[in-house]
Amino acid sequence: MNNFKDLYKRKLIPLDKMPDLLQSDTDVIVAQCASEPQGCMSVFHLAKDRVRDVKVFSVLTLKPYDFYMKPEMKGHFELCSWFHAPGSRKALKEKTGTVTYVPNMLHRAASDRMKVRRPHMFVGTCTPPDEKGFVSLSLGLTYEKDILEVAEISVLEVNDQLPRTLGDTQVHISDVSYFVEYSQMPPTLPEPAPDAVAMAIGKNIADLVDDGSTIQLGIGEIPNAAALMLKDKKDLGVHTEMMVDSMMELYEMGVITNKAKSIHKGKFICTFAMGSEKLYKWLDNNQAVEFLRGSYVNDPCFMRQNSKMVSINTCIMIDFTGQVASESIGIEQYSGTGGQSDTAVGATEGLDGKGKSIIACRSTAKRDTVSTIVPVLPAGTGVTLHRSNTDWVVTEFGSVRLTGRTVRERTEMLISVAHPDFREELRKQAEEMGYL
Repeated sequence: MNNFKDLYKRKLIPLDKMPDLLQSDTDVIVAQCASEPQGCMSVFHLAKDRVRDVKVFSVLTLKPYDFYMKPEMKGHFELCSWFHAPGSRKALKEKTGTVTYVPNMLHRAASDRMKVRRPHMFVGTCTPPDEKGFVSLSLGLTYEKDILEVAEISVLEVNDQLPRTLGDTQVHISDVSYFVEYSQMPPTLPEPAPDAVAMAIGKNIADLVDDGSTIQLGIGEIPNAAALMLKDKKDLGVHTEMMVDSMMELYEMGVITNKAKSIHKGKFICTFAMGSEKLYKWLDNNQAVEFLRGSYVNDPCFMRQNSKMVSINTCIMIDFTGQVASESIGIEQYSGTGGQSDTAVGATEGLDGKGKSIIACRSTAKRDTVSTIVPVLPAGTGVTLHRSNTDWVVTEFGSVRLTGRTVRERTEMLISVAHPDFREELRKQAEEMGYL
């Protein structure tokens, strides 16, 4: 034990010395979401005067850090985001020249970048080491451990307020280059408060979920509403990229038991977690939850092995042929692909033939002035889910299954769940296009 303590002390560096490790023309990959190394990222900019062309890869960057928000950082740092958040969207609109987007699918995010070049540095977060010299990567394992294992330098920000999660999160201190200490409550998410429209969508989603299903559920108003509507189901299981409060709550109600799962029976399977302080406390040393790598959890080849797999995701808009846009409007990148394609394909290809992919959206946007079901996507819009993989589509006006349907049938079905105020115009446009 003393040897581990001595080793840890030798690898411990002050936070303000961490930027000294940054080098020009390199890739630095940081942990995502609630695992974000906020102490380290807040001092990256201190290296500005001696580095150029440092690419910082991140997912859902939670703070507007100086290293990418200030125009004078152009040429020194570039935030390469796999999934945009408010800060990176703001920098893009302000044309700081310090932010770009990385097209990806979640289960291949790390491996795809490693095909380009080996990352110079990985920066993440962890719990303090235990008596055996192991730390837990805690709330994130999507790509974090994959990168830590190949980076030339690894830095872990030790946070004594992180939960010690189980699964594949353990790393021995001998396998880490440096540690810094930074204590803070992990970033939390406010509890969504679904409105009447979201609740109607949630009910339509819940109607498609059979007892004994294994679910993937995201975050936000609509997934939260769906969770509320699942409270009368029995023996649900979870195989998801993101662990959220609603899953914990359904488990405590006895709705989620994980007993009917075909793989990882009795266990929640996830790659990362983000939610409330209560969720983090619940996850601490919780034997019911296993954090595994995103390269496994989100790989459609493994996801399809779940029985009655149901993937529940949301989108911005969908066109008559079933092309789903969930991340951009025209050339304006709003978020990212995330795991939507992974989970949709994995669910619909379920080995038992009972899997479902559900894409949900409100029927209107911009205060009910535009339809989210459109004839064609705006020019430049990224297609998140290929129309050949689009299965169920749900709005507050119902649900339709596009799998195996012709374009003519799809057009009819999608118009039937569009907002009534837009159906006549949508039908007219479809006729002009020759779809009807």
